[in-house]
Amino acid sequence: MTQQQQVGQLIIAGALVIFLPQLPLGNYVLYPFTILTTWFHEMGHGLAGLALGWEFERLVLLPDGSGYAESYAPSEPGVLATALISLGGPLGPSAIGAALIAATRHARWWRPALYALAGMILLSTLIWVRSTVGFLVLPLIAASLVGIALRARPGLVRFAVQFLGVLGALSMLRDWHYLFSYSAVIGGRPMLSDTGALEEALWLPYWLWAIVIVAISGAMVGAALKFALAEDGGPHR
Repeated sequence: MTQQQQVGQLIIAGALVIFLPQLPLGNYVLYPFTILTTWFHEMGHGLAGLALGWEFERLVLLPDGSGYAESYAPSEPGVLATALISLGGPLGPSAIGAALIAATRHARWWRPALYALAGMILLSTLIWVRSTVGFLVLPLIAASLVGIALRARPGLVRFAVQFLGVLGALSMLRDWHYLFSYSAVIGGRPMLSDTGALEEALWLPYWLWAIVIVAISGAMVGAALKFALAEDGGPHR
């Protein structure tokens, strides 16, 4: 596959993510992927907490596509740890998206990328997910990814990895209003947004943290695209 074809497929994947919700029933088609991007986000919070020695208690996915993760510090939490966990959520989808886009560089990575993502989804569902929507939707997504990896032709496997990568990379567009808000109502509960929590921990205004998050996300995705589309990426099929 030429570089131009790769770029074309990425553009198609991006167009589907951006424009499909505007079509009749488009939101219903994308609903499982909305749940998936929320899972990306909340896993970012939870895994950041685990990395800092916190206890990742549960991950809740709600029918409207929102969700939340609950982690608890073993002792009085420091402001830096709290800030890093808040940062992990909005950077989670971009990090996973960048990793998947990078995985499209070599054909030998395509199927393992889908298996790895499916495994992560199933493992998190067993350990942390605590909601009906999560129990219903996430295993179906994981099973679909395994089915594609096992049976689909290489071109479709590659496009699936590209689509999921672009989905993660562009999820900040869906969350734009939340990202640039100090607070939000999630599951009927008013709470600080991630950028609002960063403001409370580190004092800089929430909108500045939103800009920082967008810049970091853009840098990650840009680096992944450069890597995936490098001319010396080896043989493609």
